[in-house]
Amino acid sequence: MSERIDDDLLVCRCQEVTAGEIREAIRKGATDVTQVKLRTRAGMGLCQGRTCELLVQQILCQELGISREETGYSTPRTPRRPMTFGTLGGEGFDD
Repeated sequence: MSERIDDDLLVCRCQEVTAGEIREAIRKGATDVTQVKLRTRAGMGLCQGRTCELLVQQILCQELGISREETGYSTPRTPRRPMTFGTLGGEGFDD
């Protein structure tokens, strides 16, 4: 198995989630990538896990003693264009 990742390592740069936060989520019951994502937001940023998912899987494997296939995969969602609250509230739209 790979070398243990330091708890201070920033695993998800988009959401600023560390390896320690991922391990904490696992201690609290997360057993796959989706559960880690829901507890930490790792993989919910602009890259949708393309940068961090492999590290999240590696940490799950190390902590739980499971195979990479057992960690599952995240479901990517296409990022949309940012929108202001004013736009959502109707400012700038013609009636």
